Amino acid sequence: MAVIFVAWDIQSTPESPVLKAGFVLLTCYTGPFGAFLYVLGCREPLPGLHEQVRAAHKPGWFEVIAGKSVLAFRREDEGEVPSAKCFGFVQSYDEKPRRRLWELMKSQGLQENQQVVFMSDGGQNVRRVQDYLHPQSEHLIDWFHIAMRLTVLQQQIKALKEERPETGADLSKRLESVKHLLWHGNTEEALERLSDLLVGLSLIQARSSVAKKVADGLNEFETYISNNREFIPNFGERRCQGETISTAFVESTINQVVSRRFVKKQQMQWTLRGAHLLLQTRTKVLNDDLDEVFRRWYPKFRPQPQTQKPERKAA
Repeated sequence: MAVIFVAWDIQSTPESPVLKAGFVLLTCYTGPFGAFLYVLGCREPLPGLHEQVRAAHKPGWFEVIAGKSVLAFRREDEGEVPSAKCFGFVQSYDEKPRRRLWELMKSQGLQENQQVVFMSDGGQNVRRVQDYLHPQSEHLIDWFHIAMRLTVLQQQIKALKEERPETGADLSKRLESVKHLLWHGNTEEALERLSDLLVGLSLIQARSSVAKKVADGLNEFETYISNNREFIPNFGERRCQGETISTAFVESTINQVVSRRFVKKQQMQWTLRGAHLLLQTRTKVLNDDLDEVFRRWYPKFRPQPQTQKPERKAA
């Protein structure tokens, strides 16, 4: 069976005829072990898998995790965020991301058993760092990213309104009801309504490219909500209690840390090490910690002015 498999499957590979014959002969003598070597060294990958791997490891492409750590504050106090510190790192390069974030929060006074709330866009890689850092912490999807996705969907529906006014208007109204449900944390009913929307669009998307685009967006949004349903709180209730519901105030931090040097317009290609080190320098500058780092290396670097104590006059 192993010889038959190799002889049939190797026809689809781009290897030379000599190498193909060699793998068949090897399998004839070694049996399943030869087939195992063929699968490891010569067999074509599954359709689309090779392209995915190449895209994931394309030179100059890598994932950066960046954010801001702030002490607890009320929504009405967002104008002045206390003790806010930025962080950023290349996940595939940094060997100790947990220690990096822990030291950052510890410098802000974090205690061992102190409650920590993480808010993110729901990315799996970000959530793994959070779980590893503080397993007993609370993890929430922020409203900012949900609202952004809904806004994009409404923009796509506007194009559908021009083609099918009644269908587009009804779809827009029903999507607003989904937004209302998500605002109040009712993810199950929101997913049911999204499913109904997709069923309705399935009847016309074959005849309309605009409807197909809307259906693809709704399908992606449904997957996003389904994957993160346990992390979607009652945003309305949190807002009434003055608790933070969005990381919109952090988005400017992402632009400060990442965009100024990594934007596409600059046509730069970064190595993992170079990008990671630049992120550390940038966050130190934003946190006003760069001078202190240099003082540890060079004690005479920009000595801090010593405050003079007021002299006491004798009575």
